[in-house]
Amino acid sequence: MTFRGDVSRSSGRARTGGRRGGLIVGGGGVGTLVLVGLFLLLGGSPGDVGNLLGGGDQQQLDPGTDTGGLEHCQTAEDANTYADCRVAATALSLDQVWGEQLPAQAGLEYTEPGLMIFEQSTSSGCGAASAATGPFYCPTDQTAYFDVSFFEQLEQLGGENAPLAQEYIVAHEFGHHLQHLEGTLGMSDYNNPGADSNAVKIEVQADCYGGVWAHYADDGADALLETITPDQVADAIATAGAVGDDNIQNRSGGEVTPETWTHGSSEQRQQAFLAGYESGAMSACDTLDRGGYRK
Repeated sequence: MTFRGDVSRSSGRARTGGRRGGLIVGGGGVGTLVLVGLFLLLGGSPGDVGNLLGGGDQQQLDPGTDTGGLEHCQTAEDANTYADCRVAATALSLDQVWGEQLPAQAGLEYTEPGLMIFEQSTSSGCGAASAATGPFYCPTDQTAYFDVSFFEQLEQLGGENAPLAQEYIVAHEFGHHLQHLEGTLGMSDYNNPGADSNAVKIEVQADCYGGVWAHYADDGADALLETITPDQVADAIATAGAVGDDNIQNRSGGEVTPETWTHGSSEQRQQAFLAGYESGAMSACDTLDRGGYRK
């Protein structure tokens, strides 16, 4: 069990939307799904996905409707059983941690991002999206979007479809919201990729912020998570490595080309998560060398 027994009614944190039968942009395959998902992780517009994939049959998606849909997410047992309930409960934990840590460490007020859990297709402030896009954060409407079917793809990349691994993905998206609040998310630039690019720095910083959340998520009497175990940390680290640019290029059958990286190597992403987790300090995540953090 991951969430404590006193966690309840996580369904109120999220909106749900989407309809079965929504059209997937581009085509199938985990390589395509993850590459598109990674593009969107940095706030890329879903409307530009066709260009990322080199054209193809891009059709207008059915945006779906808000449906409620999470009435089954009432208890910790629900959050520990169902992926959509786990996403919603993780958001509650993230709100709790960052509501305290962002003012304390960065001098900024935390505002909760929106949370949309959708199925097959949805609309966002960044355009239409489908299950193929994977999780993404849209700065236009300050909302994180999740189709939980993405979690089933993690093992195909060498990651773990395990509780803390899933929660790391959610924490990563919220990390992009923190960057939006800091005013740095827009520094990511896909037109200038590379292992030392701002795009990579923004991405690994979000991983590090995910680690900072995990550091505090099980700390104190009011913590929503039970004590995080070494095995759970290993699951999150494996998943951070799975979504590294070099791993994705390898598994897609292509050549590893650091000059094209936009999200960082497996090692960079793993080290970033660990830096945040072991220190609990946003200053350990200062990939942009901005300074100004209080810890």
